[in-house]
Amino acid sequence: MAERQLEFFARCASGFETVLAQELRGLGLHRVRPLHGGVAFFGARADGYRACLWSRVATRIQLVLARVPAANADELYQNAAAFHWEKHVRDGATIAVQAHGTNANLRNTQFTALKVKDALCDCLREVRGTRPDVDARQPDFAVNVALHEERATLFFNLSGESLHRRGYRQEGVQTEAPLKETLAAGILLAAGWEALAQEGGVLVDPMCGSGTFAVEGALIAAGMAPGLLRERWGFEGWVQHDRQAWEELLEEARAMAAQPYTAARIIAGDIDESAVQIAHDNATRAKVSSLVRFHVDDAANLARYLRGVRGARGLLVANPPYGLRLLSQAALPQVRAALSTAVDALPRGWQVTLVTPDLGMDTELGRVPDEVISCFNGPIEAWVRRYDLASSEPLTQEAVSLSGVQRSVRIADGASAQYAGRLRKVAKERTRWARKAGVTCFRVYDADLPDYPVSVDVFQGAGSNEGQLFAVIEERPRPRSVDVQRAGRHFADAVVLTAAVLDIPLENVVQKPWATDALYDRTREAMGERVACVSEGSWLYDVDLLGTSGKNLPLDLRLVRAYIGEHAAGARFANLFAAGDAATVSAAGGGARLTVTVDASKERLDWTAAVLRLNDLSGKQHSFVAQDVRAWLAREAKARRTYDLVLCSPPAFLAARGAQEAWNLADDLPKLLRLISRVLAPDGSCVLVLPVQGPVPDGALTCRDMTAKMIPHDFERSREHQRIYVLTHGHGY
Repeated sequence: MAERQLEFFARCASGFETVLAQELRGLGLHRVRPLHGGVAFFGARADGYRACLWSRVATRIQLVLARVPAANADELYQNAAAFHWEKHVRDGATIAVQAHGTNANLRNTQFTALKVKDALCDCLREVRGTRPDVDARQPDFAVNVALHEERATLFFNLSGESLHRRGYRQEGVQTEAPLKETLAAGILLAAGWEALAQEGGVLVDPMCGSGTFAVEGALIAAGMAPGLLRERWGFEGWVQHDRQAWEELLEEARAMAAQPYTAARIIAGDIDESAVQIAHDNATRAKVSSLVRFHVDDAANLARYLRGVRGARGLLVANPPYGLRLLSQAALPQVRAALSTAVDALPRGWQVTLVTPDLGMDTELGRVPDEVISCFNGPIEAWVRRYDLASSEPLTQEAVSLSGVQRSVRIADGASAQYAGRLRKVAKERTRWARKAGVTCFRVYDADLPDYPVSVDVFQGAGSNEGQLFAVIEERPRPRSVDVQRAGRHFADAVVLTAAVLDIPLENVVQKPWATDALYDRTREAMGERVACVSEGSWLYDVDLLGTSGKNLPLDLRLVRAYIGEHAAGARFANLFAAGDAATVSAAGGGARLTVTVDASKERLDWTAAVLRLNDLSGKQHSFVAQDVRAWLAREAKARRTYDLVLCSPPAFLAARGAQEAWNLADDLPKLLRLISRVLAPDGSCVLVLPVQGPVPDGALTCRDMTAKMIPHDFERSREHQRIYVLTHGHGY
């Protein structure tokens, strides 16, 4: 390869390709071209070294070694083996090979990496007589294989381990899930901090954690190379390594670091004293502690630390606590409020940049960001949100509550005023109806406006929560065509307006935003439970308002539970697929001779038993079976035990709740109904609850559609309510 014809590829976090390209051009590199996942550029070895030492945004600098045909494993091996590895891999160096991408014949990345590793080793054994050792963790020479269609690109990892490992963090002594250094630097550069620093501007991070923004901001302001503290580089195992060129670059960078003068000011604080100490230690190791003023305080008190900087231009940047570890209903409002207060304290004309997956931040600030960059902070999808405080004032909406109280509420979208008006109108009617009907938990809004596709349920507290009022607002799944940012703003606006209109404290508004399938389970698990004691009729229920644990009181099945209670006297009752619908309590309270609740989830059964105890209804006549419902039915039929009253609310799918076999409602319903017919008493009846898009029952039992009679008033307009049938042997209903 000619000295000026080396081709490099600098990898970076998705969304920051343009920022990285601008940075590399600023380093004097040539033929810079942003691509997906990184930036290509050309130059001499020294140019690659310069990118390794000076790039703040790149995660790796790779040298393109070759592009070879790779339609199948044999072709990949032959072409990789024909490459002159001896011209690149230093004698005695350890190696590692990784691969990504697939094609029709190479579908396993580990297998692809293995074929290239074998080709490399066989080549060196033929030339040198020995095979290199493999070191998957810290190799001297790391190869990456990128497979695309029928060609493979062979890269040499010039930089070694990820460039986010600057060297100023102490392993094992950091805050939980700190922001990666390369991502922090990319955010700062995208926010324009470099230009602000040169003007003597101010950088503020009121939630600094381990201080990544503060340290990276100081390195940028002082013009210090981010790679100066690293002790190990990938090119050290390279035959063509130019030690002299590297040492010259190091000396140049050290000379600049020795004079880190800057007029910029950096202020960083956190409410956690231990986090601030870690941040200070990181800044000390990075040799920039003199440039950062640290403090321990709540972000809401930022104003007291801004004295003396009012006349300067500045940037507030923050990575507020969030993620799977902090997505609790209690923590988020506090974090949002503190950050909003901090932003309000900033001088007009400042910039604000936040990295967060929390789409409710726009509503909290009352602003729409001027720019949004999608990124991943570790495994969590997030957005970099940039606000210009000079462009507008916070947006507010006057909302009148049901009791006539007028409140000024911050919102992100002026169109949300329509939601407030519609909610108030429907809620007034529903509240009057509920009071007259003696209903204490009911739905007040059900996606009435297309741009606000949420449901709002009201729960009046009882027992230990007597006198409290709760609301659960749940977002419907979003089609792919929906603008995620706009939908997120609308949901967050709906949350604060719901609290204002319904006279409910914001902390009692339980939020259930829609999450992608990939994040749904982890997000719900991290959110835990939000239990409140409520009543229905004469009975109390400790309900998980978040709906994460099966401790539920489905409001659309209110009349089903009433039917069970009315027909339970002296009956043998079976509740199949308990699903937290609390019908066992209705049956027990209605005088059932015995009840049996069957579900594969022991957690759901334990909750039902606990609710029976809460209402002084427990006893030996009530049993709970943690078993596949089909297996239980088969066993009961074989024993010739029958039941007078059965409730069956099968899920659409069941694969991980202890079922012996996977369950698919569309395929398995006929068999299930045949089993039920064998245990249903001659004069008995079975209430069957099916999803609106589910199959229609037929065959083994006489079926009567009772949906119209059993859907409550507050769900009559819903397009997603369930279908309800009463099944008998042809008589007895």
